[in-house]
Amino acid sequence: MASDLPHDPVLPALRAGEAPQNWFDLPGQLSELKRNPLDWWRPRVARIGVTGLARAGKTVLLTALAATVLTPGALGGRIRRARLAEAGASSLPRFPFAANMAALAADPPRWPDRTDATALLALDLEVGRPGLPARKIRLEFLDYPGEWLLDLPMLTQTFDVWSQAKLARLRAGPDTDAVRAFLQFVDALPVSIAASDALAQSGHDLFVRALVSLRIEHGLSWLQPGRFLMPGPGSQPPWIAFFPMDSRAGLCDLLKQRYEAYRASVRTGLVAPLFGQIDRLVVLADLLGALHKGSVAFEDARDALSAAASSLRWQGSWLQTLGALAQGRLPSRTICRVAYVASKADHVAERQRGNLRRLMDVLTRTGTDQPTMVGNAQRAAFAVAAARCTEDFVWSLDGHPVSAVRGRRLGDDSMTRSYPGEVPDTPPDQAFWTHPFLALPTFEPARIRSDGKGGIPNIGLDALLGFLLEDLL
Repeated sequence: MASDLPHDPVLPALRAGEAPQNWFDLPGQLSELKRNPLDWWRPRVARIGVTGLARAGKTVLLTALAATVLTPGALGGRIRRARLAEAGASSLPRFPFAANMAALAADPPRWPDRTDATALLALDLEVGRPGLPARKIRLEFLDYPGEWLLDLPMLTQTFDVWSQAKLARLRAGPDTDAVRAFLQFVDALPVSIAASDALAQSGHDLFVRALVSLRIEHGLSWLQPGRFLMPGPGSQPPWIAFFPMDSRAGLCDLLKQRYEAYRASVRTGLVAPLFGQIDRLVVLADLLGALHKGSVAFEDARDALSAAASSLRWQGSWLQTLGALAQGRLPSRTICRVAYVASKADHVAERQRGNLRRLMDVLTRTGTDQPTMVGNAQRAAFAVAAARCTEDFVWSLDGHPVSAVRGRRLGDDSMTRSYPGEVPDTPPDQAFWTHPFLALPTFEPARIRSDGKGGIPNIGLDALLGFLLEDLL
C-alpha cells in the first residue's frame, strides 16, 4: 500500500526561495547559446563528493539524490534525460543504488545498509533548453568517508601540536574505560623510553579503542586520525601504528616518523583521482541528533564541522599548478561549490526547519567567510530529509498546541507522534541544555514504488541539486 506521507513540493528554482524561471523564454535560450561551443561536443564531467559526520544518513542521501535526478522531469524539466552510467573500466567500487532502492521499496520498507568504504555512482544526463541541442553531462557522486575528511586539519599540524591537542581533548572530554586505559598507558611511559615497534603497536591499539568508545558511547565525531576508524582498502602499512604522545626520547621520534608518513598519505590522497577530481562537495551532519545527545556531543559536532570547513581545498595558486605540472600530473580541481546539509529535517515540523538550516549555516562559517562564499567557492546551507518518513500535524501538549510530526516507528504499524523541542537558530547557550532535547524516534521510511519511478519522497533535495548543478544547467 502506497504511503500517504506527502512529497516535498517541487522546487524548480536553482536556489531555495527563488521563483521558478520560465524555461521557454527567448532570453534564456540566447544565454544558453553563450556557452562554450565545446559543451555540445564533449560531455562535461562533474564529481560531487558526498561526505559527512558519522551516522548522518549519507547512504540514504546519495541514494535519494540519484533517484531525484533519474525521475522524469527532474528539476522542473531542466534535465531532459538521465540514466545510470555503465561501470566501464573504473577501479572504484560501485555504489549499491539498486540494492538501496530495493530496501526502500520492500514490504515493509527498511533503511539501506550503511556504506563503510568509498564508492562511485555515475549518471549520464542530457540537459538544455527546449529548441536547442541537448548538452551531455557525466554526473559522478563519490561516497567519501567523513572520517577521512576530518584528517585534513592534520596537514597543517606537526606531531607535537597534534599530540598536545588530542591528549588535552581526551583528558577534558567524556570518561570511558578505554580512554582511561589509554591515558594511563601514555602517562606511565618513562621519559627516556626507547623506540619499540611493540610499544607503538600497543599504544596504537589502546588509542583506537578509546576513539571507538567515544564514538559509540557518546556519539562523538571529531575523532582523529579518521583512517583509524575507517581504514582504507587493503592491508594496513606498518606506519599506521602511532598515537599521540608528549615528547619523550626514542619512542616519540618513531611516532613522529609514522605521523609524517600518515600525513604524506593523506596529502597524496588529495591529488589522487579519488578525491582530487571532486569539484563540488556535500557535507552532511545530524544536528538534531547532536542536540539530543547533549552539550558535549553538540560542541564536538560543531568543532568537527568547523575544522572541515577551514581545511577544504577552496582555491588553488599558480605555484600549486606549476608544482603539479613539474611532477608530471595535472593540478587538482578546486572545489567550486559546497553545500552544508543538516539531515533528518522531517523529524521536526516545517516551522522549525528554517532554524535548522540557519544553525548549520552558522556552524560552518569560518572567520573570513562571506554569507555565500568561502574562498573562491560558493557555499550554502540546507536542511533536508533524503527519504521523508513523517508528516506535520498540530499536537496539543500540556494544553498548548505545538507543531509536531508523526510517522510509523520502525517495526511498528501504529503512528508515533514526536515533538523533540524547539530547534535553535544559533549555537545554544547553557540555558538551552537545562531543558533536554528529546529523543528522536527511528521512523520507518515511506514506501516507494518497486520500479523506483517517482523517486523518493523528500524535503529539500531539488533546492540542494539546483545549487550544486546551477552552472551546468
